[in-house]
Amino acid sequence: MYQVQLTSGIWENELQFCIKICKVLRAMVKSHLTLRMIIDYYPMQTVACGTAQPTRYRPLQTVDALRVVALGDSLIYGFGDPVGGGWVERLRRGWMQPGSAGHTLYNLGIRGDGVKQVAQRLESEFRQRGELRNRLPDLIILSVGVNDSARLARLSGRNFTDFDTFCADMTGLLEQARALCPVLFVGMVPVDEAKMPFLDCLYYNHADQSRYKEATRLICETLQIPYLDVFTQWLGRGSDWCRSRLSEDGLHPNVAGYQSLLDDVLNWQPFIDRGLSLPSVPCWA
Repeated sequence: MYQVQLTSGIWENELQFCIKICKVLRAMVKSHLTLRMIIDYYPMQTVACGTAQPTRYRPLQTVDALRVVALGDSLIYGFGDPVGGGWVERLRRGWMQPGSAGHTLYNLGIRGDGVKQVAQRLESEFRQRGELRNRLPDLIILSVGVNDSARLARLSGRNFTDFDTFCADMTGLLEQARALCPVLFVGMVPVDEAKMPFLDCLYYNHADQSRYKEATRLICETLQIPYLDVFTQWLGRGSDWCRSRLSEDGLHPNVAGYQSLLDDVLNWQPFIDRGLSLPSVPCWA
């Protein structure tokens, strides 16, 4: 963490006061601090009758503002939530609230993406989101895999991505991501099987979802990447609860579903341990 030593006391006049502020801000900018961090480090002084009054400086925050990229499919993109824009967008807005750590979040979800597509664009997306010269994002959030599990044309058809190929692709993606920065993985939500097929040709089902998500969880465990098992958590709350959180298409969460997903993420210990919590949880539902 960057620290700048400030002296307390009464400033002699407004000019000296402004000069000292400029020096502090210049030092912070040279250290590549964001405007939000500068504001948090240096509180406003009150000026009365032409004399700046002494103040106590705000203690330095223990968590610096992070740059986070979220990559994946429609669950990252937020399709199905016209109110809050999905759980990633809700989180992004929350991090802009007064009192939050001021983390920056880039939503890089693309509808229909599978593991292979995310792997192809991972590094280029990552390296363009550092914001400052020679800086890179601090964290990657991944959520992908449900599209690979779908069966084509009929319930007994082949999977969109063969299971062995999926495992190899997922291993490659996670190894690639882990080499760039710390990674968190948010798992898929269970579909409503009664609403299948999706788009009259894609048969998503719990059996294949369970097999693909479990493979992902085990790969994450091997690579020491935290994995949030949303599929198991949601099924544990009952079928009626799950259906109430899904859109009419039976595949994507609805407004309430994305709020529930955000709540699950915010209550996840690896998320809390990294200082990613919100000062309060906004609810657009």
